Amino acid sequence: MLEIKPFTPADLDVITEMAREQDFAPGVGDIEIYANTDRQGIWLAWQDDVPVGCIAAVTYSSSYAFIGLFVVKPEHRGQGIGRRLWQHALKNLSSVECIGLEAAVQMVGFYEKAGFQKDCVTTRRQMLCRSDQSQHPNTTLLQRSDISVVPLREISLEAIQRYDERHEISPRPHFLELWLRHRAGDVFVARDSQGTCHGYVRIRPCLLPIGEGWRVGPWLAEDPVMASLLLNNAIDRHKGIVLIDTPGHNPTAKTITTAKGFKPMDSTVRMYKGPMPKGHDRNVYGLACLELG
Repeated sequence: MLEIKPFTPADLDVITEMAREQDFAPGVGDIEIYANTDRQGIWLAWQDDVPVGCIAAVTYSSSYAFIGLFVVKPEHRGQGIGRRLWQHALKNLSSVECIGLEAAVQMVGFYEKAGFQKDCVTTRRQMLCRSDQSQHPNTTLLQRSDISVVPLREISLEAIQRYDERHEISPRPHFLELWLRHRAGDVFVARDSQGTCHGYVRIRPCLLPIGEGWRVGPWLAEDPVMASLLLNNAIDRHKGIVLIDTPGHNPTAKTITTAKGFKPMDSTVRMYKGPMPKGHDRNVYGLACLELG
């Protein structure tokens, strides 16, 4: 018998391994943060007491939510499990004005039938950092002598949240606090002498199908020079495979990452159901994650 049950802390390792097996490259601590952002936003499909799939439908506000982490184990596909999970997620978000998701290319038609519209292509880019020694990236932004790149501890979280709210689709203070303060990884911020945030980036360890690597995101900045310096600081001393998901509406993200040696690996399609977000913010160079936008 198939049952859809809400996530419990005991399911953390199960969902993480599902995401890892599907090459989602979950960051260390990501699933726990998703669950804490919306405590009723993740479900598992159980077939005869065996977990066979999962989905996240996380609500940021009454006007915006995001669907991701949509997995059915390969050996259980073709049995209607994915459709049950999908229907459960949509029912849970029935009162939300706009729902976003990242669609695998082969799933775009399915989502269009459900009322979603295509927005832009998101590209996953990868590079291999060969050195764990510091390359001593510049920390001073030449255009403005009062701005420098500093670690998270040297700026207030509220300053970052105010900046993020101006440039993301929906305010996400609770998610951002959990995301940036997580013990895994590092956060770097472009801060002026008054303590105002002008951009930030996070890098965290992630789980690959074989071994581990790093994921960058979010990555936001007020201009390309600032974005490049933030990325330099993020990847400095992080040896191994580094992944970043860049939005199609910011072509400068492609230019910067290509110059640093990143190569395109895969792509998804950002889609929305409901009122499409107005405009695209060129301050967004890299997404936090494909699972929560």
